[in-house]
Amino acid sequence: MLSGSPIEAKVCEGQRPPLQHNMSQSLRAVIFDLDGVLADSEPWWNKIDAQLLAKYGVTYRGEYHRNVLGVSYRLAVEFYKKAFNLSASTEEMMRRRGEIATDFFANRIDLFPNVKAVLEELHQIRPPGSDKLHLAVATSSVSASARTFLDRHELTAFFDVIVTGDEIERGKPHPDIYLRAAEKLGLIADACLVIEDALSGIAAAKAAKMRVAAVPDTRFVNPHEYEKEADYVLRSLSEIPLLVRGP
Repeated sequence: MLSGSPIEAKVCEGQRPPLQHNMSQSLRAVIFDLDGVLADSEPWWNKIDAQLLAKYGVTYRGEYHRNVLGVSYRLAVEFYKKAFNLSASTEEMMRRRGEIATDFFANRIDLFPNVKAVLEELHQIRPPGSDKLHLAVATSSVSASARTFLDRHELTAFFDVIVTGDEIERGKPHPDIYLRAAEKLGLIADACLVIEDALSGIAAAKAAKMRVAAVPDTRFVNPHEYEKEADYVLRSLSEIPLLVRGP
């Protein structure tokens, strides 16, 4: 970002210039990933997957967390089947994973700090030529877990559009989920800024020709790995309104 800004947005060689220099006039929407962005869920996925894999006789301790971070249920399940030589059907394992995740999202997983304050601040922004900044969620999680979580934390009303993993054929890192969100918003891809925490999600957004601000969870990843992939690398969600507004 700008010199002196509290935002440590990295604009690496070969990347496009900062948001406010050439996109603020056309920005109409911010699309959030759910897991690891709004929901402090990443520490729980090892428990979810341990519970899933225990049903197939596997003792799992999270050793493949980074391999399945941010990917679709199908890709995660197919990875586990190969890693542990499991013969169960992909559909069966996806269904069970969804049931376990729904319970966790409904009862255990919390928001990251300041989520509501950030969403409220974004709702006050009026882009040039528009009466509002649209907000959306695009998550690999299934509808039952994602919508239950958003309802429990009273976030649903903030979003104009919610797209979940069971609505699309190809999950992240394919662009389909972000393209679907833009379609539902009635916007072109270049009018959307995506907020992601996972490299697979960043790849999906970039494939959709959208700008991406990464908020890596430093408990699990090295933020420097994101500098060449995302347009901006932020320390927290609290920096998003300033990024959107510009100087």
